Amino acid sequence: MSAPPAPGPIGALFRRFRIDGYLLLILLMVVVASVAPARGEAAVAASWITKVAIGLVFFLHGARLSREAVIGGLTHWRLHLVVLASTFVVFPLICLGLAALPGWITPAALAPGLIFLGCLPSTIQSSIGFTVIARGDVPAAVASASASNLIGMFLTPLLVSVLLHAQGGRVSADQVWSIVLQLLAPFLAGQLLRRWIGDWVKARAPILTKIDRGSILLVVYTAFSGAVVEGVWSRLGAADLARLIVICGVLLAAVLALTAFAARALGFSKPDEIAIVFCGSKKSLASGAPMAGVLFPAATAGIALLPLMVFHQIQLMACAVIAQRYARRAEKAAVERASSGEML
Repeated sequence: MSAPPAPGPIGALFRRFRIDGYLLLILLMVVVASVAPARGEAAVAASWITKVAIGLVFFLHGARLSREAVIGGLTHWRLHLVVLASTFVVFPLICLGLAALPGWITPAALAPGLIFLGCLPSTIQSSIGFTVIARGDVPAAVASASASNLIGMFLTPLLVSVLLHAQGGRVSADQVWSIVLQLLAPFLAGQLLRRWIGDWVKARAPILTKIDRGSILLVVYTAFSGAVVEGVWSRLGAADLARLIVICGVLLAAVLALTAFAARALGFSKPDEIAIVFCGSKKSLASGAPMAGVLFPAATAGIALLPLMVFHQIQLMACAVIAQRYARRAEKAAVERASSGEML
């Protein structure tokens, strides 16, 4: 068999710096929306198409998610409590503090987006993927990440409402109810029909993943179109974006350190620690993009997504490195155990 072709210079660059190609597509949507935003009737049509696409995505999530995986992991309740505390208590409090910093540190226009970021649930795919790479407790990661997303459908809009009110903003009860109707109702429908369509959905996972990702691209384009029409780039400059990158980096470093410290202080095993660190430090773009479109007006939804988009890329880059380090430590420990066994 012939050797696989060597990666081109762009592929090599992506691998070296762990750049997420999908995030580049998301950034491309921001550029397209900045150059050619949807206006008037086109904006109305894009909004309705986006709502239908989001409903379809959450319906498919419901059809794919194994209830057995979630229920089976609930026995490890101490681990799940730590992850949920990090996701829905520690994260929001840190983000609330960052949003309250002076404007020369945290631009006022980005403060609601930071609060929104802090209230989101954990990711599912990347949390599990990194736990697998790091040789962690995979069943616990599946259960924690899944539970985080289920709880987030209720808790995220409520937290955003409470914390934005503390900052002088407001999310109405109608907006919270819209989240339930638009996200939770299709998800529950998928769960109810999973017995009949679950296998069909799983067999078409690659196609449905493209639908997933395409819907998020559509959400980003629609959100930023509204923001551009309202003059987002006249309110944010390059210096603001640079500060946002630093803020997101500090936020991720703080949560990674706190989750690792908590896992060790509470006496968890190394595999459990790995699951806690990766599930407790993530924020979901897949959940956040559609929620932003419902919770925030068209003029601010795009800005509200910026912190999440920046944090999403930083978390992927940082956690890829950390997962490899955990894996090397596990391999080294296994070699040492094998060597000591041979000596005996």
